[in-house]
Amino acid sequence: MGRETKEIEENRKTRHKMVVVGPHISIITLNVNGLNSPIKRHRVAGWIKEQDPTICCLQETHLSPKDKHRLRVKGWRTILQANNEQRKAGVAILISDKVDFKAKQIKKDKEGQYIMIKGTLHQEDITLINIYAPNTGAPKFVKQFLIELKENINNNTIIVGDLNTPLTPMDRTSRQKINKEIIELNEKLDQMDLIDIYRTLHPKTAGYTFFTSMHGAFSRIDHMLGNKASLNKFKRIEITSSIFSDHNAMKLEINYKNKAGKGTKMWRLNSMLLNN
Repeated sequence: MGRETKEIEENRKTRHKMVVVGPHISIITLNVNGLNSPIKRHRVAGWIKEQDPTICCLQETHLSPKDKHRLRVKGWRTILQANNEQRKAGVAILISDKVDFKAKQIKKDKEGQYIMIKGTLHQEDITLINIYAPNTGAPKFVKQFLIELKENINNNTIIVGDLNTPLTPMDRTSRQKINKEIIELNEKLDQMDLIDIYRTLHPKTAGYTFFTSMHGAFSRIDHMLGNKASLNKFKRIEITSSIFSDHNAMKLEINYKNKAGKGTKMWRLNSMLLNN
């Protein structure tokens, strides 16, 4: 068991008595565009408390491994990070103290492009991947990333982050056709039974998460991907504004309450009793 996994387990034990067990969890993702400013970190912490997600995923933290202690949010003691020595990229996953999370595996990228955690949340298996794709060659990067982590991706996997890629023409105001690389990425997603949760739940809604002044266009390059088999669990997804970043956030609510407990039996009336 790694040091971070041990810390998670210790945090879980100390808060065991105050755990609020419920069927709903929420995951929020946002490209924060740098967290080296103390004022910026304070504003982000306040925003996280206001949104109150079960899990918060951040991209482009721009923190080095030595700076990781600077990211602190009261109520989210479990913080996992993948950082870059040059203070580029950087991703983080913050888990609320209100939930019982047990980590089984943590995988980090040394360049700070992604972090993956496998474990249980509310006694449900979950694999969460937080990714930041580079500005150039993003579709190819994400496709290769999916191939490399294929064995870790299953029905319980949720992939969130800044993919720097609009997946459909509707994901940008220019309505520009998607190129060959994006088509190939979509084919790979389809092969792995992964869906764009926002587009699946909002097939006709033009929602955007980023504005580029260079092209004067809005686009949705931040995504939340899930497995087709888990579609019934995805209750709601929405785009949430943020005033301290050039990106908007995305928030997903997951509902586990439809899952029947083991050994559950349904009582039925014996019609023979009516005859008596």
